[in-house]
Amino acid sequence: MSEIKSHEFDAFLQKSVKHYRLFVLYGPDHGLVSERATAIAKASGVDLADPFSLIRLDGSDIQADPGRLIDEMNAFGLFGGEKLVWIRGANNEKGLVDGLQYLADQPPETSTLIVEAGDLKKGSATRKIAEAARSVAITACYPDDARALNALVDAELAAAGKRITPSARKLLLESLGGDRIASRNELAKLLLYCLHEPLIDDDHVIGIIGDASAVSTDEAVDAVLTGDAQALLHATQKISTSKTPIFMVLQGCLRQFQQLDLMRCEMDQKRLQPAQVMQTLGRQVHFKRKPIVERALRNWTSAALAQESNRLQSTILASRQRPGLEDSLALQTLLALTLQSARRNR
Repeated sequence: MSEIKSHEFDAFLQKSVKHYRLFVLYGPDHGLVSERATAIAKASGVDLADPFSLIRLDGSDIQADPGRLIDEMNAFGLFGGEKLVWIRGANNEKGLVDGLQYLADQPPETSTLIVEAGDLKKGSATRKIAEAARSVAITACYPDDARALNALVDAELAAAGKRITPSARKLLLESLGGDRIASRNELAKLLLYCLHEPLIDDDHVIGIIGDASAVSTDEAVDAVLTGDAQALLHATQKISTSKTPIFMVLQGCLRQFQQLDLMRCEMDQKRLQPAQVMQTLGRQVHFKRKPIVERALRNWTSAALAQESNRLQSTILASRQRPGLEDSLALQTLLALTLQSARRNR
């Protein structure tokens, strides 16, 4: 197993990244996943400006064409040289799982693979393959803790030649953390706001910094389940600011509705209460979210859950076919689901 701990990543990037061709990055902090994937891509030596050397794919591309990953990894660049296949929005698609297993057993010599995945659960197919293979470097990307946030703030302030008061730092740290890109964006705003100020104080932080600490697709999914349209719009705005694709919200919603459908079927077949089903099929649900999920189980029928799962799948397909309309299609569907939840929760 070649698992790279979060605190080891910078050293890995400097010393060991050249020994690997296969990389899997996953976790709830999509900004950190993207940032680290970009760092690996730059360290690969591939010309990222050359469209013949860099192939960008989405998880849905592999799902639609299961053999494409192997085809792309085995294809030679038009002018030879190193090649990079970079997959974003991946999960446990069969084409990805099968392709990763093949590549892990027979590592490529001239091609590099970077997989940006979502919050893969322990035991999921993609994680199992990557964690068991010595030829795959895998790293989890969780929201920054206090130490990592302080290091991020120190690095950004040092690069800009700025200082910050202790109380202003405390205020700043309270507003950062949910997503690495969102945190960097907030710091960039603050530094621009204080462009001609050598010392950053409380007033500067209060005046310009928003709340980047809770950027999470779970927040948007919970807003859908509770029927809170305002909370959904607030969550999607934060997700948009963090540069996280709204596709991740659709995907998170789909997983949640599929899980609810499975639990509801268990309830109906065995005549169980929501709390009883949560003890078995809902053990992985965070304790703060359990009341929301239990309420949804009481209010949604299996038929309705299956219908809305189909709606989400159709929207995901449409958003892949018409990427220019992705945000509009996603928001329309999410709002429709939210209104459905609101009616059922009355």
